[in-house]
Amino acid sequence: MDFNGQRILPAIRNMKDFEKILKSDIEYFILLNSHIGQLKSISEYSKKANKKLLLHIDLIHGLKNDEYATQFVIQNIQPFGLISTRSQVITTAKKKGLLAIQRLFLLDSTALETSYKLFEKTQPDFIEVLPGLIPHMIKEVKETTRIPVLAGGLIRTKDDIENALNAGATAVTTSNYELWE
Repeated sequence: MDFNGQRILPAIRNMKDFEKILKSDIEYFILLNSHIGQLKSISEYSKKANKKLLLHIDLIHGLKNDEYATQFVIQNIQPFGLISTRSQVITTAKKKGLLAIQRLFLLDSTALETSYKLFEKTQPDFIEVLPGLIPHMIKEVKETTRIPVLAGGLIRTKDDIENALNAGATAVTTSNYELWE
């Protein structure tokens, strides 16, 4: 999976950004910070506009982050994929045939080693490395896990994007709409 060559995955935080996505040529996008009551309509509008919704399930207000919530979202919202830090969400998404993206926060060496062991079990389709500004860590995670990497968090410039892509990231996630093209 290479997102049909799309190298920037917009991460939207509000409805104004969602409207920009609907009017754009962008195919894949990430939904952050939404409310459970908005999900169905966002999903329906996305599908009508031929957009592929990647839902960050951990950030949905009004939704408990457990297997039942994951199953509810998969059955009723039907996103293209799910993003989460939680292994159960990733496992459930994969079982149901959704794209599964597991987030990795680069906190320290111990957290990194623990995450490597977790990825062996969950086998996500992608690992989103945060912050995405550390090219040598993007390269290390990709080489160590043999799982494609997305770079996100603190991406502020086109140079940040190029550095992440040159380090081996498949794509970059960013909420900065000025970088979406």
